[in-house]
Amino acid sequence: MLIIRKEAEEDIKTTYEWYEEQRINLGVAFVEEVESKLEEIEEHPDLYMKIISDVRRALCKRFPYSIYFIHKNTDVIVIAVLHQRRSPAVWQVRKNAEQGA
Repeated sequence: MLIIRKEAEEDIKTTYEWYEEQRINLGVAFVEEVESKLEEIEEHPDLYMKIISDVRRALCKRFPYSIYFIHKNTDVIVIAVLHQRRSPAVWQVRKNAEQGA
């Protein structure tokens, strides 16, 4: 089951809004790409390499964003959708919070 944490949903929403301000429908294209990648992740989570501990990363193709997730049993938990130049500390804090949950 795909579980998108509240923080990751906010990442997507904020990025959508930013891209829409840049050009009409660019935010829509971003969301479509993320949704497509999320489907791939849900179907084949183990195709994506672990980057630290149990956190895996999937790269978007058109947009410079990474999707960080944890594959636990039958669940895929998305903890962040962040620009690739963003500090790793952001998703690492979320990872720690997820493990404490």
